[in-house]
Amino acid sequence: MSNLDNTIQQAISTIPECLAGGYVDLSSGMLLGIKTVDSHPQEVLEMLAAATADLFQGPNVVTIENMFKKSRGLPLDDFHYFQEIIVNSENLIHIFMRTKENQNHVVTFVCRKSANLGMVLTKARAALPKVEAAL
Repeated sequence: MSNLDNTIQQAISTIPECLAGGYVDLSSGMLLGIKTVDSHPQEVLEMLAAATADLFQGPNVVTIENMFKKSRGLPLDDFHYFQEIIVNSENLIHIFMRTKENQNHVVTFVCRKSANLGMVLTKARAALPKVEAAL
């Protein structure tokens, strides 16, 4: 197991009711690391990486970010407004966070919906620098 996978596993153990964690490179669309309590087919994991890239850098998201920049008189550069995205599904909380050092990397965690969202965010944010440093 890689250092990244070990660090993701450590983060999962500190985040309330966390079932999975992953590290996605948005520029390549690749899942660089993942740990889950269940096994999943490889094509599902690959779709996760592609969906994460769309979520942060899909054409509509980029258009919205560029509109924000234009309205604020900022240059149309590589700066991204969306740093964290929280998705609540039927039974799960999905947390997606851009890393601080590389804006093209996203760390994601999936927790049961019964978890306290505030604690999930606090623990996920605390784990982010360690997971990022493990790459």
